[in-house]
Amino acid sequence: MIALCTPSVWAQIKNSEHPITGYAPVNGLKMYYEIHGAGKPLILLHGSHATAATTFGGILPELKKHYKVIAVEMQGHGHTADINRPISCSAMAEDVSAFIKFLKLEKVDILGYSMGSGVALNLAVRHPDQVGKMVLLSPVYKATGIQPAYWPMLPQITPEVFKGSPVKLAYDSVAPNPKNWPVLVDKLKTLYSQNFDWDQKKIGAIKSPVMVIVGDADMVKPEHAVELFRLFGGGQFGDLQGLPNSELAVLPSTGHVGLLFRTDWLLAMIQPFLNKQTN
Repeated sequence: MIALCTPSVWAQIKNSEHPITGYAPVNGLKMYYEIHGAGKPLILLHGSHATAATTFGGILPELKKHYKVIAVEMQGHGHTADINRPISCSAMAEDVSAFIKFLKLEKVDILGYSMGSGVALNLAVRHPDQVGKMVLLSPVYKATGIQPAYWPMLPQITPEVFKGSPVKLAYDSVAPNPKNWPVLVDKLKTLYSQNFDWDQKKIGAIKSPVMVIVGDADMVKPEHAVELFRLFGGGQFGDLQGLPNSELAVLPSTGHVGLLFRTDWLLAMIQPFLNKQTN
């Protein structure tokens, strides 16, 4: 995944208003977090291989004007050191749940991208009382929702292919042990399997309002995005039946990585969704 902003740009964002930073002891991790702004809490869950900076650097400056934005870095990513366990969306969801308790928060809104959206889905299934609204960028809940071209590409992802990339530069600049990069890359190859399925009934039981956002050329199949939207109560005839609490957006001429560069579009949709009253 290509970074949305470089480490130097992120440093300027961070230093402009001196965010609160720290490490939360959760499930054997020392999970790094940053808190920007004030208001209703909004937790950001980054994508694979990335940091909070490389995923959300483009939209955080505006989000922190309106919300208490809490950006975490999950197992083995960014400032957070790896531990001796596989990296899975379910395990990271438990970490985020423990983190919410650590901050003594009750219910929070979630913004997740790619891997982070998978963590958000698992969190909502396992701990629904902790989740308010969710904005999911490029989410999937089963293997068949991923474009077929993804699977033959997966074995070709080696530590070396990231050489000189913004995500690798960001990792090297903040990781407690930069030499652990090959371990992270290897663990992430098993994050999704070709037969993973998080159970349609469990996903459909999520009561939180959800905004699903994908690109029309995303790693996520467009029909899978529609399927998710329907599971969250969308797809009805709004003129007769009223508008659903959940929303769907398919961005034109936009791929998986390119989604992060649609800053103006994302902000124009995310903020009204988070602010609107639900039925």
